[in-house]
Amino acid sequence: MEKVSLESPAETIQSLLDNGSVPDASKPCDLAVDIVFEPHIFTRYHLKLRALLLHDEAWFCARDIGHLMGIEWHERKAIKLDPDQRRVLKLKGSGQSEDHLMLSESGVYAMLVYHYLPENRHLRQWLTHQVLPMLRGQPQPALTQAPSLGILEWDGGALSLLHWRKEPWIRLRDMPQVVPVGGCGGIW
Repeated sequence: MEKVSLESPAETIQSLLDNGSVPDASKPCDLAVDIVFEPHIFTRYHLKLRALLLHDEAWFCARDIGHLMGIEWHERKAIKLDPDQRRVLKLKGSGQSEDHLMLSESGVYAMLVYHYLPENRHLRQWLTHQVLPMLRGQPQPALTQAPSLGILEWDGGALSLLHWRKEPWIRLRDMPQVVPVGGCGGIW
């Protein structure tokens, strides 16, 4: 019978790093070990994605990406990635900070290729067209009328907005989230 150890995620990651199973990508990084980052939280189908921008590069929580891809995430999956595509960072959680394995933008795209499922095409499109522009926070140039993406958040959820010609626009398919069915005299 195999012995099962009940380690915390930080201890599991650290033991993998100590054993050489997953090279420590945080060592070449010039970040102090004790820096705690506060991630932006995005929601897709009631699953959260923690992400942050570090030196103009997007980083995503590997476990969250695994859940969104529909795969069970193990830290050993990161072995497939190059050292510059992964690192361990402390993220602020609910009242405490924990070590999390993070994947760079190119690391996420590589994982989508390694674990190909046709359904993940929509995940890639969501990351590319909604999450990354919001994460990078590209401000709209003042002299142009170019549309920009935003997000409308409330206690019950969130949905994406398009800001165009000084007005917010919501996709028609997202309207049932804003106006409950039967909430407008039976129109929906």
